[in-house]
Parts: sequence; C-alpha cells; structure tokens
Amino acid sequence: MLLVLSYMLSAGKCHDGGRASSLGGLRVWRLAVGSRTIPEPQVLSSRRNPPVKSSTTLARPCPSVLACSVRPTLTMVPAWLWLLCFSIPQAFPEAQPAELSVEVPENYGGNFPLYLTKLPLPHEKPEGQIVLSGDSGIPAEGPFAVDSDSGFLVVTSALDREEQAEYKLQVTLETGDGYVLWGPQPVIVHVKDENDQVPQFSQTIYRAQLSQGTRPGIPFLFLEASDGDAPGTANSDLQFHVLSQTPAQPSSDMFQLEPRRGALALSPEGSTSLDRALEGSYQLLVQVKDMGDQAIGHQATATIEVSIVQSTWVPLEPIHLAENLKVPYPHPIAQVHWSGGNVHYHLESQPPGPFDVDADGKLYVTMELDREAQAEYLLQAWAQNSHGEDYAKPLEFHVVVTDENDNPPVCLPRGSSISIPELSAPGTEVTQLLAEDADAPGSPNSHIVYQLLTPEPQKGAEGRAFALDPTSGSVTLGTVPLQAGQDILLQVLAIDLAGAEEGLSSMCEVEITITDINDHAPEFTISQIEPVSLPEDVEPGTLVATLMATDADLEPAFRLMEFAIEAGDKEGIFGLDWEPGSDHVQLKLRKNLSYEAIPHHKVVVVVRNVEKLVGPGPGPEATATVTVLVERVMLPPKLDQENYEASVPISTPAGSHLLTIQPSDPMNRTLRFSLVNDSEGWLCIKEVSGEVHTAQSLQGAQPGDTYTVLVEAQDADEPRLSASAALVVHFLKPPPAPALTLAPMPTRFLCTPRQDYGVVVSGLSEDPNLASVPGPYSFALGPNPTVQRDWRLQPLNDSHAYLILALHWVEPGEYEVPVVVSHNAHTWQLLVQVIVCRCNVEGRCLRKVGRMKGMPTKLVAVGTLLGTLAAIGFFLILIFTHLALARKKDLNQPADSMPLKVAV
Repeated sequence: MLLVLSYMLSAGKCHDGGRASSLGGLRVWRLAVGSRTIPEPQVLSSRRNPPVKSSTTLARPCPSVLACSVRPTLTMVPAWLWLLCFSIPQAFPEAQPAELSVEVPENYGGNFPLYLTKLPLPHEKPEGQIVLSGDSGIPAEGPFAVDSDSGFLVVTSALDREEQAEYKLQVTLETGDGYVLWGPQPVIVHVKDENDQVPQFSQTIYRAQLSQGTRPGIPFLFLEASDGDAPGTANSDLQFHVLSQTPAQPSSDMFQLEPRRGALALSPEGSTSLDRALEGSYQLLVQVKDMGDQAIGHQATATIEVSIVQSTWVPLEPIHLAENLKVPYPHPIAQVHWSGGNVHYHLESQPPGPFDVDADGKLYVTMELDREAQAEYLLQAWAQNSHGEDYAKPLEFHVVVTDENDNPPVCLPRGSSISIPELSAPGTEVTQLLAEDADAPGSPNSHIVYQLLTPEPQKGAEGRAFALDPTSGSVTLGTVPLQAGQDILLQVLAIDLAGAEEGLSSMCEVEITITDINDHAPEFTISQIEPVSLPEDVEPGTLVATLMATDADLEPAFRLMEFAIEAGDKEGIFGLDWEPGSDHVQLKLRKNLSYEAIPHHKVVVVVRNVEKLVGPGPGPEATATVTVLVERVMLPPKLDQENYEASVPISTPAGSHLLTIQPSDPMNRTLRFSLVNDSEGWLCIKEVSGEVHTAQSLQGAQPGDTYTVLVEAQDADEPRLSASAALVVHFLKPPPAPALTLAPMPTRFLCTPRQDYGVVVSGLSEDPNLASVPGPYSFALGPNPTVQRDWRLQPLNDSHAYLILALHWVEPGEYEVPVVVSHNAHTWQLLVQVIVCRCNVEGRCLRKVGRMKGMPTKLVAVGTLLGTLAAIGFFLILIFTHLALARKKDLNQPADSMPLKVAV
C-alpha cells in the first residue's frame, strides 16, 4: 500500500494542494480553498468531520493524514485509487499527546497571571479557539487560563493545597462549531505545599492513671496530634517533648516521652522513685512541633494529668474447679485487675486449656474440665498497653481440677488363661486380680473392693471351688475339687467407693483351665473274653482276639499304654501286636496248635501306662483273660468229579434219570445231596443216593442251550463239612417225529368281494396216517407281508383253522397261501390252493370261458401285424435307395451329354 501511495505521489495523483504542517509529530495535509486553508481532521478527535461548504469546486477529502489533491479532470481518477485513499487510515495508529505535569507553589504572593508551562500547540495554528477543560471534558472554572498568543498555561490567583492538592486539565483546539482540530492535551497541576498549618493535639488536657509497679519504658499513654500540611514532608513531621513536670519531686525526670510516637512512660529513675512515693498526681506540659528536628516550625502545647494509684496486680490463690461441672459456659472463676489506665489483658494456660479473660480482667472457663485428662493448669495473666507491651510481670496462679466419681474401675488385661493342675490343695493361689480407677488416688472414688460372682456354689456342696479376698483381689482354690479338662470363666465384680451402692463397677474375667495329671490307670473294656475256637490246623499269624483299653486321663501323654502277656502262655504260642499310642491290642497265633497236646488255653493280658502313674495303682480291670479252644480237624468230603455234565433231548419226559453223584473217598460217612440254583425246577436229586432225574418236562428249553446247577454234598454228622460241584446240562434236539403228510387238498374257491365264508385248513382229519399224532396243532400264515395283508386265519379247534379273505376286494386269480403248522417242536408248511373269482348275484364264482379252437391269440395277431409293417418298411427303403443312386449317376455325366431341350 505504501508503494502504491509513493507511486501516486510521484505521479502527481496525490500532491500538496496547499501547505503541510507538523502536529504532534505527524504531517497534516490540508486543502487550499480559495485563500483559506482547511485542515484535515485529527486522528484523536472523537467527533465526526463537519461537512465542508464552499462555492469553489472541491475534492472530497480522504479520512486520513494524507489528502488527495483534485485536478480539473476528476473523472480520470480510477475507482481503485479512491478505495486506496479510504483504506490508508487503517494502516497508521493514532498519536496520543504526552501528559504535561507542572507544579505551582501554595499561597503564591507574586504577580498574576503566573505563567506555568508552554503548551505544545501547532506551530502554524489554524483558525480556531483554544478550549481549557477539566479531565472529564467539562470547561474548567477556576484560576487557570491559556494565553492564546504565547500558548502558555497560566494561573490567575493563589492556590491552597489544603483545599485541593492537584488539578487535572486538558487543552484542545476547536472550531466554532465544536470540531476538534488539535488535542486533547492532558495537563496535571500539582500544588506545592508550604508550612502554613499549625499542629493540633487531639485533646487539650490528657488524663491518665499510673499504677505503682509499672515497668520503666512501657508507655501508659499515647499522645495524638495532627498537621494539615502534606503528609510525609517536613511540614507535617511532628515531634513531642515534655516541657515541664509538676511537682518535680522526688525527681524532675519522672517521665520520658518518645518524640516520634508520643508514647509517655516512666523513666528508670521515675520507676524507682514511684515505688517509694505515696499516691498522688503529676501535671506535665507537653509540646508538639512540626519541621522535625529543625529549629523553625509551628508548635502547640497540651497538659497531661497523671494520677498515681496503688498497684492491685497481686497473685491469686489456687482456684479449685470441679470436673464435669454442669453450669452455663463460659463460667467466671476469678478476676485480675490492673489499677492503671489504658490496659488490655492477656491470658495463657500451661498446658493449653479452656480459659479466657475479658477486657475487665474477669477469668472464665469455657467448657467442662476432665480431671483424668488434666488435673492442674498453670495460668498466666498479663496487663498490656494498646501496643501489647507488658506493664508488669505476669501473674501466675494454679487451677486445680477436683475429682468426682466419674470413672469405673478398669481391670488390667491378662494374657492367656491360667492353668491349675487337678487335685491341687485348697488354698492354692490361682491369681491376683488388679483393677485400676482413674479417679483421684487415695480418695474413696478410687477405693476398690472385689466380689466373686461366678462360678456359683454347687448345689449340695459345702463351700465353693474358689475363694476371693475382697480387699486384695487374691483368688485361691476352695474346698470343692475340680475336674481335669474344665474351662472355668471366673467373673469378679470390681466396685469403687469401697463397695457402696452408688459406687461404679466393672466386670473382671479370668479364664482358668484345670490341667490333667496321670492319676488314672488304663483298664480293659472287657476283662473276660468269650471262648475263641480255633482248629488245630490254623496257620500262625491268625488273629485270635482284639482287646480294647481305655484311660480316663485327658492328656495324650498320660494315655499312652503298653501291653504284655502275664500268664497262660509258657510255650510262647501267642503274641501281641499294637501300634504306639493305640488303645487296642491284637492277640495273634505265633505257633501251631495241637488238640492232643493242649486242648484249650487261658491267656492273661495286662495293660500299663507308659508314664509314671500318680495315685493308687492299677485295679483288676487292668487285666483281660482270653480262652482259646482247640478244635480237632476233620477233612471235608470229596466228590468223584469236580464238574458233571449231561446231555438231554428237550423232549425228555419228567422222571428221566440223568446221572448219579458219588463221593470219591471210601470213608464210611453218610452224605446228604441237594441242588442249588435250580431256577427252572427242571431237575431233582435224591438226598441219599445222589441220583439226578428230570423233575418235569423241559418246556421252554431250546436245543443247544446249557443249564447249570450246583450239587452240594454235606456230611450228615458234621454239616459244616461239605463239598460241591457244578452240573451242566446240555439240551439236544428231540428225535425226529413221524412224518406228517397230508392228503392233497382240493382247490378251493372264494368270491370277491368278500363273502361270509372261507376255506377250512385241516391237519390229521384229512390224513389217516397221522391220526396217532396227538394234538394240539397251531396254525399261522407265512411271513410274506402280502399274504398277511390279504388273508386271515381263525382257529376252529386243536386240529383245524379257518382261512378267509382279510380285504373286502382281492384281485381275482389263483393263489397259493402258505400256512405254517406247528406241533410240539415240529414245524411244517402247507400250501393251500385258493382260486379267487368274481361273484354273481347268487354269490357264486363267474368262471371265464375257454378260447375257441382255430382262433388266433392276441400275441399271434400282434406278431402278424408287426411282421407286415416290417416288410412294407423294407421295400420302401430299397426303392428310395435306388432312386438316390440313379440321380447321382446323372449328375456325374458331362454337359454335352445332356439332351437338348426342344424349343417350342
């Protein structure tokens, strides 16, 4: 944009139509209108540009610090140039005039107007008027003006800093209609202070009380004075001095006054003299002067009346406060007093406690106290001036919290339970109870007594299991014995106030365990074992008997037992086996028995403790007797075979003999035979002879099957001696039955649709050779599904059945219906010839008429017709083949051989 602008200037597009002037460091371009120069609007002005009215042709000014000149041919200026002129102000910031500051002496006594400073007005001032206003833009009313000729800011009358210390002005150059041509220019006028104000005391007469014992140097009065001159300058630098003291006894310098603070205090000499002086008063004349340490300055005086009073700052007696005091809080407990004036009280507590002090020196407790938390406090009270400085040493006094019975006794915790051996002597000390009370030691509130609650005395028993000393809390064993393994909870009530009804209490519990001692000998549960019978051939290692023993002691170590054979086994035939810690022992055979040598044995076994026994020795139950009877051995019987087999046709009738079971040894003993597991009941055996017969017909047995039963033989004299063997029966096919041949059955006729009659199928009734074969017979259709669908068999008796149609309609024709006939284990099949025909109205078959002689059959006629057609086809093929060959021959002849067509 600047490049374009420079091009415009160089090309004459924009030029100085008049003159250029510098305003505030910026070049301002103006347009010449006749002989009058119109300045461009300033950037800082907030007013709109007034319209320019003239009879002369003018170019519209650009709103910028640059103005475009107007040539006679305005229409030749491009439109983009005008847009550029209007956009240039966006690229330049507005200039802000620098603030001017000027100082004017207060109460100036010279000639007026007083020139203050030259304003930075434009060197070539355009036509307009200079406007002076306040900082808010309102025209200034006061002793300030602007000399339009020289451009100076002037003041026209004297100024008073105390009335106004600073003036804020602004200067603008405006047209008659209020258009701002220059400015605003801010100007600040400071009024320089001069010492024209006299210091003033806040009071003409000050009164103060001074207590004896006040420390020297601690101010008891602070003087206040003011000066209207500028703060922080020498004109308002005030200092205080004591001019005179009345009376001057006992010392003329009883007091000292700090010059800067105006703090009045006793001097070290005055403090010493004041302690010896009687009550009285002093009058001081004091002065305040400005200008600090300089000899010049304004001054003022005041009177101070100081009254000397006797010190009341004395220690207090200890304060006793009851703990848990039920009163409104804060609760007053004491008061301190400083007889001097201007006092502030401060309170501290060691350790920190709920205490406070008010402005009158009253001490308060702000909440309930707890003696157990803190029994005593040390309070310190200070008397201080308004600056927190101590007039004298602090007062110290104690607060003692008195006790009340607000804490029950507390039993000291114990560790594990207490163990006491059983059978301990009465009077043996069990434990020493100890309870503590947080209340004041040595007072009734902490005097504890003890009362035994449990265990209660047993009914009918004289005395108790435990005794308790109510004063010391010692627990000892009573006269009632205790049993091992008992877990006893000892409950003792601890009561303060020496057990009074209003005393507080708590429960003390002690767990006591009665431990076991080895005071019981082991005993067998059964001391006499029933006789045990053993055969003389029993093998060594056989268990004879198991003996159980018990021990009433509870401790596992006291229940360990050991066993031994005490009597009845000199030969060492028996032995004992047990595991350590076991309560049973096994009596086992170690050697072979002999009936002839010793027919019976009586073995005595004893049981003892491993640990040493305390108290009486073992009783008779510590031994057990086992009686062993030796039995003579007899061999069991033996059969001649280990297993038996027999083959039987399934048609064997009942009572048939199969085989005989016999013993193998020739010993003269009687055996009794029986069958076991004969589930079908097909067999039986004679008890003495051992002959096996069929008990009934073998109905249901199938050829090839086997049937197993167990044959048992017992000694008639010794039933426990027995022998057994398996009998396996093999079932065979029955011998072939006589052939059952039936006479040829004539062809039968049945009508369709079905009529109410059928065909009778008979067995023996139609074959006289089979008349000797007894019935019954069973009839069934063959397995063909079609046969079973079309036909039905209804039994008439044991030898006949009735064959009928099963369907309402069966296709007429000749049928062979298979019929299965069964008799016992024999089965055979009959083919029943049945002709199914249509029925007439009379219910009889309509038979077909036979073929006439000489008449061809359908097959012959069809064959003749097919032969004729084949012959005709053959002749047609020959004809067409011949014609095709002849035509081919004609096509192969030359062209000149073709006959010419005669032209008509």
